[in-house]
Amino acid sequence: MPLDITGRRPTPLLERFRRVRALSLALVARMSDADASAQSMPDASPAKWHLAHTTWFLETFILRDHVAGHVPFDRRYAFLFNSYYEAEGDRLARPARGLLTRPSLDEIRAWRAHVDAAIEAAWAGLSDEVLALVELGCHHEEQHQELLMTDILHLFSLNPLAPALFEADMPVPAEAATPLRWIEGAQGAVTIGHDADGFAFDCETPRHTVWLAPHALADRLVTNGEWREFIADGGYRTASLWLSDGWAWARTNAITAPLYWRGEGAFGLDGLRPLDDAAPVSHISYFEADAFAHWAGARLPTEAEWESAASGMSAAAGLDTAHAVRPRAAGRGEGLRQMFGEVWQWTASAYLAYPGFRPATGAIGEYNGKFMNGQFVLRGSSCATPRGHSRATYRNFFQPHQRWQFSGLRLARDL
Repeated sequence: MPLDITGRRPTPLLERFRRVRALSLALVARMSDADASAQSMPDASPAKWHLAHTTWFLETFILRDHVAGHVPFDRRYAFLFNSYYEAEGDRLARPARGLLTRPSLDEIRAWRAHVDAAIEAAWAGLSDEVLALVELGCHHEEQHQELLMTDILHLFSLNPLAPALFEADMPVPAEAATPLRWIEGAQGAVTIGHDADGFAFDCETPRHTVWLAPHALADRLVTNGEWREFIADGGYRTASLWLSDGWAWARTNAITAPLYWRGEGAFGLDGLRPLDDAAPVSHISYFEADAFAHWAGARLPTEAEWESAASGMSAAAGLDTAHAVRPRAAGRGEGLRQMFGEVWQWTASAYLAYPGFRPATGAIGEYNGKFMNGQFVLRGSSCATPRGHSRATYRNFFQPHQRWQFSGLRLARDL
């Protein structure tokens, strides 16, 4: 193992910092400047913007605020690449990010190299408080790595050429899904939320007690094959299955299938491939997940039910190299499967503050708390989530109509 700039072996955090920064570049290595500059919809951002924003985050909250004498690489970039931090001043409107033909992709790469070198040069003098911000920056960039993958997928899906970013790296299996089984969950008083051990985002805290009624969770995720049955049985045409807002959304937008389904196939980062009936259904909205659960005579789990069941499980699966990702079939086994690493799982829980939640002070306090309205919680992680990023207490969240992420569902029922 090479020595770091202090003459000592790299710390685990420094190794993680290097690994995270390298993976972002690897994910876009096959993209042209044009690929990396385009924005397919307001919810998505250009790949180049993700590379730049994560660099702005580090330069602003580490170098500018805590390294004496640091001179910004380009002062204009603060306006271009701030996302939503009101405390950091004016910024480019989100829907206009695709207009940034300049700076070029190569100029963004040069900025990243400059900031990385400056952080490493200052590393030995960074306090524990600042190193905690570096760790936050790593997790922040991992969130954007997943967004990179899903935003590129959405962009390429709109191209009539159906381009693939990566070559297919796994065959479509012919094995059928295992029959769904029900696993009884904990009931009564349970404790959820992150404790003081290891990294967590502020919205995962504080740890608190909730009460669970008798219930069971499905042992695996809902599959593409089961979703075909939902469609064939008129699932998208039966208003009684849908929430009112969901039915209006489905009618207005002519929704008749998951986002990337194309006849008997599905579009992915490896192009158009046959649909795997045994794999988890993906790219569905909360509205669709809730309608399917009603059709199946079940419901969506609450986030407390999900976390209670996942407590103690390993979340080691996930993205660690630049390659095509697709959700995989459950395979055979006992107990709860596919809790992590395939698709995010919609829950019935609104994204709200836990009892006693207090956001951090300053701009960092804008990270999560101000989004606690109008969104639903998803749990677990997906095939596009960087390895080591998720955990049982992790709370992802999106608006109920959004479905360009790798989002699916696990059924629950009352006992």
